[in-house]
Amino acid sequence: MAKLERVLHEDFKGLLVRIENGIVNGSVSASLEDGSDFVSNGCRCSVRVFERYSALGSNRVSMSVTMFQGTDGLVHLSAITSGGSQAMFFKINTFGEQAFLDKLAELL
Repeated sequence: MAKLERVLHEDFKGLLVRIENGIVNGSVSASLEDGSDFVSNGCRCSVRVFERYSALGSNRVSMSVTMFQGTDGLVHLSAITSGGSQAMFFKINTFGEQAFLDKLAELL
């Protein structure tokens, strides 16, 4: 599992579209699996789950991206990858997870 967290001064909707398009178009096997959006009392939250094939690990890797914007206008982003290991009882070969997260970092 790998994690990336950032606080950004960006347009929420524009950033969300840039992430969705950049991840899906950044890999032949990447897909947007599902998402949810919430608005309450001037706050916004969006969750997206992406998946792609990791050739290095010969498996599929998922990435959950959560964005939250409170009344201060700052966008808080948390992204967590998972699934990049082939071992049964402990994690080995997590290169695919980190590579997926690195793609998101490039977009930010």
